[in-house]
Order: sequence, then structure tokens, then C-alpha cells
Amino acid sequence: MSTALPTVPVLHSEWIKIRSLRGTFGALIAVFVATVGIQVLTASLIGDAEAGSMGDDPLLAAFYSLNFGQVAAFAFGATALSSEFHNGALRTSLAAVPNRARLYLSKMAVIGALAFVVGQLTALATFLGGQRFMGPYTLELGSPGTYRAVFGCGAYLAVMALLSAGLTAVLRSASAVLCLLIPFTLIVSFILAAQAGGIAQYLPDRAGQMMMRLDTSAGLAPWAGFGVMVLWALVAVGGGWLAIRRRDA
Repeated sequence: MSTALPTVPVLHSEWIKIRSLRGTFGALIAVFVATVGIQVLTASLIGDAEAGSMGDDPLLAAFYSLNFGQVAAFAFGATALSSEFHNGALRTSLAAVPNRARLYLSKMAVIGALAFVVGQLTALATFLGGQRFMGPYTLELGSPGTYRAVFGCGAYLAVMALLSAGLTAVLRSASAVLCLLIPFTLIVSFILAAQAGGIAQYLPDRAGQMMMRLDTSAGLAPWAGFGVMVLWALVAVGGGWLAIRRRDA
């Protein structure tokens, strides 16, 4: 009881930090706006043109815009951490919360919780909004795999935000993390998938997106893929904890 209670005000203070940082809070809102907006716009333009117009797997195609929404999730996680490394902010935070583990884990908990809630709302709105324009190719909520895919999309965004936050704690630079993650997920991952085949399925984005596939006969099973993505995030978060613990503020 004595160790749990002091954590509550720390969590509250981390929420206040995120809410007061316009760039960080804006990135969180952009997760919803970009993902839902691009999906609805794309589906309205080409969704019912022909079968497979938005992708070979109709369920994954229902979350086509996730490729863009994850960029906002990266930005949210990265900027939420990088704010501690400007103008001596980390020293101020440690003066208020000397326990580095409590400070770091509280920050990660708030980032993860916010990203998860927004991610789930985003996933549901993306699926329902996009399917309105799919005509004869519409998938109904409750069709095979749809509940798993909606949950998986929201969880994917949250885990990617934590992956970005952990890497930012290691590199101490949001721009460096974004320059690493954005090309990796939007370009390198596709190249590796085409060239390396089986190895690419263990990349965080490829593994996590198995949750949104209707055809799960090839590659990792959906929950196994999700587990692989979570392991990537845990390694990043763990590396960030070691960096925060060992480096000078």
C-alpha cells in the first residue's frame, strides 16, 4: 500500500505533461484523425471499384490507413519522452520523483494507456467508417476475424507508441527515432518482405499486422505475431529503462 499510493500523483503529473504539450497531444489526436480520415477517403474513392482494390486481404484492407496512422503513434511516443531531454526537464522531474523506476514506468504506463484507448476508438471508427463505402465488398462487424482485427489494430497503435517511446529514452531524440522508424516501417519492411520472405514476418510491423489478416495460413498466427511485436516493444522499453537509470540527467 505504501508503494502504490505515491504512484497515483506521478501518473497524474505525467498525464498533465502530455496534455499540456501541444505537439504531443496533437500527435495523439492525429492517430485518430489520420487513420480514420485516410481510410474513409480511400474507401470512398476506390473501395467498391473491384475486389481487392485496397489489398488482397479484405480484412487487412479495412485497416489500410494504419500504415499512416502508425506514424502519428510514433510521433506521440517519441515526443512524450523527448520532452524530458530539453532544457533540464529530466532533472526537474527527478527532483520531484527521485525514484527513476517509478518516474519512467509511470510515464510508459500513461503513454501506453492513452495510446490504447485512442487506438481502440480509432480502430472501430476506421473499420466502420471505411466499410460504409465498400459496396458489395463490405465486411460486417461480427464477420470472421473482425473483432480480433479491431482489437489488434488498436493494440498495434499502442504497442508502436511504446516502442517509439522506449527508443527515444535510449537515443534521447525524437527526430532520430522518427527518422529510424518511419523509413523502416514504410520502406525497409516492404523491401525485406520481398527479398527475405520468412525473416520479415518477425519484424514488429509485419508481425503485429497478422492480427488484422483474414488469411492466416501463411506466416505467424495472429496472436503469435502480436506477441512478437510486444517483445520488440519490451526490448525497447527495457533499453530505455537502462538508459534512464545509468545516464546522468
